[in-house]
Formats: sequence, structure tokens, C-alpha cells
Amino acid sequence: MNNQILEKIYAGFLGMNIGIRLGAPVEPTIWTYERIQRTYGEITGYVKDFINFAADDDANGPVFFLRALYDQAHAGELTAQDVAEAWLNYAREGVGMFWWGGYGVSTEHTAYLNLKHGVPAPRSGSIAQNGQTLAEQIGGQIFIDTWGLVWPGNPEKAAEYAARAASVSHDGDGIHGAAFMAACIARAFDEDDMARVAEEGLAHIPEDCTYAKVVRAVEAFHRAHPGDWRLCRDYLEREWGYDRYGGACHIIPNAGVCAMALYYGNGSFARIVEIAAMAGWDTDCNAGNVGTVAGVSYGLEAIPGHYRAPINDGIVLSGISGYLNILDIPNYARELHALSRALRGEAPMPEPTGEIRFDFGLPGSTHNFRVSDPFFCRIAHDGGSGVDGGGCLAVLFDRMQRGDTCRVYYKPFYRRADFSDERYSPVFSPTAYPGQTVRMMLRAERWNGESVYVAPYVRNTDSGEIVRLGGQVITDDGWREIEFVIPDMDGSMIDEIGVELSGNSPAKHKDLGRLLIDEFSVSGKARYRIAMARQKKEFGAVTPFAMDRGAWSVEDGRLCAMCLSGCEAVTGNYFARDARVRVPVIALTGEGHLASLRVQGARRGYYAGLASDGKAAIYKKQRGAMTALAEAAYPWVHGRAYALSFEAAGDRLTLSVDGRPLLSAVDADLAYGMCGVAVLGMGRTLFGDLEFEEM
Repeated sequence: MNNQILEKIYAGFLGMNIGIRLGAPVEPTIWTYERIQRTYGEITGYVKDFINFAADDDANGPVFFLRALYDQAHAGELTAQDVAEAWLNYAREGVGMFWWGGYGVSTEHTAYLNLKHGVPAPRSGSIAQNGQTLAEQIGGQIFIDTWGLVWPGNPEKAAEYAARAASVSHDGDGIHGAAFMAACIARAFDEDDMARVAEEGLAHIPEDCTYAKVVRAVEAFHRAHPGDWRLCRDYLEREWGYDRYGGACHIIPNAGVCAMALYYGNGSFARIVEIAAMAGWDTDCNAGNVGTVAGVSYGLEAIPGHYRAPINDGIVLSGISGYLNILDIPNYARELHALSRALRGEAPMPEPTGEIRFDFGLPGSTHNFRVSDPFFCRIAHDGGSGVDGGGCLAVLFDRMQRGDTCRVYYKPFYRRADFSDERYSPVFSPTAYPGQTVRMMLRAERWNGESVYVAPYVRNTDSGEIVRLGGQVITDDGWREIEFVIPDMDGSMIDEIGVELSGNSPAKHKDLGRLLIDEFSVSGKARYRIAMARQKKEFGAVTPFAMDRGAWSVEDGRLCAMCLSGCEAVTGNYFARDARVRVPVIALTGEGHLASLRVQGARRGYYAGLASDGKAAIYKKQRGAMTALAEAAYPWVHGRAYALSFEAAGDRLTLSVDGRPLLSAVDADLAYGMCGVAVLGMGRTLFGDLEFEEM
């Protein structure tokens, strides 16, 4: 049963992202229902081929707002303020995450600013605070899919948690939409009749609310006209259209589209998301929501390959952690499954490891592996040829000869050139670093030719250099382990990890067969340097950092920060524990020029460095408030370079300046997090190359 639930969670999250990707290229305001129809007719596949699909608010919210379960809700039931804290912690103010359309215009921006200025949730999203029109925009519905996924078969709890989460930013029908959709997702775990799924959703919202009325109206229209969804779309335009509801994107017309897609989809995952995308209005939001419902209900086998393959088990996000912004869907499905078991009292809360482990165990899973040359190689999932008889990655190599090569790899880091556009400004920190150990199991199946040559490698993201780490001939002699340590990259990051496959036969005996890959992992302690002179301004940030507030640039080989009221840049593994960060600092103006460790977002972390009034200090930031844990006199001066070294080992925090220990403090509140640099108040600072070492 647990495996079945896990697979349905996986299918639901895949379905959500398929719907988002399908609908995003035709969303308003440029695209109307009529223009979509004239241009594309009947949509039966993606209308745009993205290099990689950039971040989307419809995926950001479901992932990051759910983190309230880890950060705030350990001791009891989830509250709206728990989710509000996640809003404040994981968003970079004004960038990414959701639409920052202005106070009183964007519901989410309005709620965020309310929270920043001390208005607590759920008041932050209430009609009393923001007015009915703003409170009933679509966002209450589009960020809640994961609340349905973590309550499989329990629509009541799914609706309850989703309503609390939505109340941070919405009210009225905005909350009703959240409860309806989450209940539908939870019910879909054991129901494949969309009419009954919708009935379950309706059971968790007031009968007389407008949201319930539009769903009932679509249900009635479908009974009278079951064969043509476009007739229903015309009906929605006449009776429930945007002209009747204010704001940029009201929930009611879009609720009608979601209901229409479910009723008229005729039991087909593809048809459900296609109708939602073709219907206009908020196409990515609607297709994403119904894609989750249909994915859970019908399962993995119902998702067509031409929709699943471009997703390739990976999405990117645009929160404050560049590490968390690179998401592996199979492992995230496992995380959601573990959370669901914890919520039901069947297991403790899952503990993140901060390591990469791909077992290819879920049906069809590829863990976002790629090939550099699809002419020679093609990736597929094999469900029964793995090390232990389970799944593995199967790489078809097709008629290669000596001199032909193809790389098979995982991407631990992205650059701007990896994307077609800049939707929601994603920023990235690598998920793998120098010093860590890569392991994988390989086996060859040769159908023609003599053997193949395999060389493990990593790629330097700055130079594009392929750094090969040994190599060997692989023949049909069973599984073998490949292991190597990611080498020092002299201040650069890596953006590929994998094996380079080379033909090893002459032209008359071309190599044909499969290379099987299983049990791929990256683990161990990282040790690396970030050479500031090599970093670039991408997505409005400087690689490989995520910046929160301030103006950032690279000047004369240093990272330059300038801000009015504090700013910071963070990078590295979100789950790094005991570590040391070293960085040279030149304080040009202002006070509070700091290095950071165990930073868990915009609201939590440890900081140490040059403080005000001629002092050095160690600080803790908790819920956005900065508290000094230790201070000492240190008469630093502007314009001079100081070498900061900040260490966190267990609950002991230590600051050294220019090689001399200055301060220590004890605090056990934050066990892990990112590293980086920060400016505490108004100021301008230059930061040299950052060195990080896990201990």
C-alpha cells in the first residue's frame, strides 16, 4: 500500500508540473482563449520546446510553503502563522517565488508586505485587511497541491491544512478554492471518477459559496451537453467570465475551467490538462491543479511519454536557497511520502541528509540524467535490470566506433544559458562540490562490437573543460562500482557529473548495446573555493549565490554589496552542518560586514564579523530578528582588508580575524544551513574569494 501511495504522489507531482509547463506558454494577458484556438487548434502536446523550463510560481509555492512542516509545526497542528513564516523565510524580497505586482494589485505581494509590517496571518490575507476582490484571486488555489499529496485518502485533513495555508494571503472563495482542490487531490488516491472526486471537494466548502456554485453549474452543463467542452467554455465566458469579477486573475472563472477539465476529460490525464490549457484565462495554474488531481487518480501509466519525457524528473524553483531550487522529482515524492507518514503518526519527521542518492526505483524514473549527443545515445528507465533486480537507468549506445563519444550526466548546477527565458528568476547553488565522493554502479550489455570505454568526469562550468577521472573498458562481466572524489576546481563550480562513453571498436564492428547505471550517489564533506573574479551576473544575482536585497556586482575580482537596510548573499548545501567559512572583507562604508553559516533562509542563520562601534560580534538571526551572541572590542577601520574565519562545530560558534581567534559563543538552535556573506545595515562592502570546508 505504501508503495502504491508513493507512486501516486510521484504521479501527482509530475502531473502538476506537466500541467504548468503545458499551460505556461499560453497564459494571459497576451494569449486569449480565441487566440489559443486560432493558433494551436487542439493542443495535444507542449507548444514550446524549452531548453529547460524555468521556475514558476505554481511550483514554488507548493514546495516552499510546505516547508512550514519542518520549520514551525513540529510540536502540533499547523497554523496560518507557521505558513506565513515560510513565506517570509524562503522568498527573496521582490524577486522570484510569486508575482510581485505591487501592494493592492498582487494578492501575494500584498500579503507578504502585510506580514513584513507586522500584520499576522490569517489577518494578512483577510477580506477585512485587503478587500474581497484582492482576497479572492486565484493564488489561494494554486499553491496547495502538496497539502493534498501529504494527506492521501484524507480529504478532511487536506482541506483543513490547505485552507490554513491559503489564509496567509487569501480569504472567502480564495480559501474555498484551496480546500476544494486539496480535498480533490486527497480523494483521488482512491477514486478515478472525476465526478465523485469533485463531489468530495464540494463536501469541504460551504454549499452557498460562489465557488461551489460555479462547480455545480459546470456539472449541470456537462450533464446537459457532455460531448463538447468548448460549449461549456462559451457558457463560462457568458455567465462566469472575467468581466464579472475584478482583479488581475480572479478564482471563480478559473474554478469553472478546472471543473470543466475534470468533467470533460473523459478519464484521460492528457485530455484533462489539455482542456485546461486550451481554455485560456490562467492556463498554467489551472492545468497544474487538475494535472495533480489526474496524476494521482490515474497513476504513472496514464501519463503519456511525450508529456513526461521533457520533464525528465527535474524542475527548478526560485526561492532563496539556490540548493533547494534544484529539485529531483522522484526524491521529492519520497520526501512527501515520508511527510505524509509522519503526519499520520506512522513515522518520525524525515531528516534531510543533504546528499544525492538516485536508485531509479520508481517506475520510469530518470532522475534528470541527460546525454550530450542524442544521435549516439538515448536514455530510458529499465524496471528490472538494476543491481538488486529493481530499476536502473538504461543508456542505449547505438553504433559507436572509435572516436565517437557521448556524455551521460546529472546536472548539479545551472547557468543562464541553460534556459530559454527568465521566468521567476531562478538562482542556483550546486548540489555537488569538490571534496565529495561520487559513486555509481555500471554494467554493459553489448549487442555488437567489442567493448566500450567509460571515463567518469566532471565539467568546469566556467571553462567548459571536461575533467576526466580515470577510465576503463566495460565488457559483459557484470556490475562494477565506479568511485571518485570531485577534484578541486580552482575556484569554479561543476555543472555536470557523469561518465563519458566512447566507442572502442573499429568501424566494421560498431558498438551497439546498453550501459546500465544504478545506485548513483554524491556524499561526503565538501571543500571548495568560490573565485569571485569568475562569477557572472545572471538572473539578477551573482553566481553561485542567491541575493536577498541590496545591489550586487563583481568589482576588481571581488563581490561588491551595497544596501540601504541590510542584505545578504547565500550559497552552498542547505543541509551543511559543521563547517568553516573564510572570506576577506573590506568595509568601505557602514557597519556590520559579516560571514555567515547555517543560514536557513531570509529569517534564520548565524553571522559573524565586523560590527558597529569598533567591535567584532557573533549574531543569531531568528524570525528575522538579529541578536548578538557574543561581542568584543575590535577597532577595525574602513578601507582595510580583514580575513574573516567563522566556524560552527556542534553548538560552538567561533570567529577569527586575520588568523587570531576573537570570539566564541554556544547556541544549538540552528543545526544546518547555507554559508555566505552579509551586510547588517546601510553600507558598502567588498568580499574576496570565499572558502568553505565541512568538518
